[in-house]
Amino acid sequence: MILSTSSPLLAPGGGLLLVVVASALYLLASVPAHSWGRLSAAGLLGGLVLHALLLLIDIAGLGQSVPGARLGFGPVLSMAVWLVIAVYTVESRLLPLPVVRQWLGLAGIVAVLLAATFPGDPRVMQSSLAPLHFALGVGSYGLFGAAVLHGLWLDAAERRMRGAGAAALAPRAAQGMPLLQLERITFRFVEVGFIVLTATLVLGIVTSLTSPPGRWLEHKTVFSVLAWGVIGALLIGRRVRGWRGRQATRWLYTGAVLLLLGYAGSRFVLEVVLRRAVE
Repeated sequence: MILSTSSPLLAPGGGLLLVVVASALYLLASVPAHSWGRLSAAGLLGGLVLHALLLLIDIAGLGQSVPGARLGFGPVLSMAVWLVIAVYTVESRLLPLPVVRQWLGLAGIVAVLLAATFPGDPRVMQSSLAPLHFALGVGSYGLFGAAVLHGLWLDAAERRMRGAGAAALAPRAAQGMPLLQLERITFRFVEVGFIVLTATLVLGIVTSLTSPPGRWLEHKTVFSVLAWGVIGALLIGRRVRGWRGRQATRWLYTGAVLLLLGYAGSRFVLEVVLRRAVE
């Protein structure tokens, strides 16, 4: 792995200690030790707080010699993961799931290290709407990430139901979230994410009016529009045809992958593979 010359890991006092401590706390959350239940939950919460501070430093460009926001694929993925962990942290008050906490701890470590290694070059916002456009875009990433997480829980619950039978599943259901409630929460995230993604695309169209001709045909726009179409089709199919279960979650996963390819994927290719500065 090659560190960017603009990485805060290479700058004196550029957040290396925060990266190490946040990663250590997330590592504590990812350790599968039943006797460390409370300590593991505290590790995830502590990692979440330091992760937020790192995002503020990276994206806002605080303490950097060159002014501007860092919007590389690393910080964008990192913020999306942070939002998913934040959603889980709130929900865990009602439904603690240690196994999920362990996986999210590992995801937090990867997100923190990616953001520190590939922060992207500083960029000055050219439009007053650009920060809002960016915030909505990352928000949609987080919302669909939370929807995917709940979709995975939903698929796992349905597999257990098919394998164990309704009678055998009843005791397990008492320990977790009811299936119908989990399904409602999953698609509530999808609906809100679709609204936020729609607002993001509308703002993107508005800001593109002052951009060079053809700028709106970038890969990130094409993939984002495809993701919007897939998620829109999912919501219509669910409302009109009653799509549920795996049929619905497959559409959700497809839309989420397209959205991931839209910004983070294109930035990864440009910044890491081709090593080009992104405007």
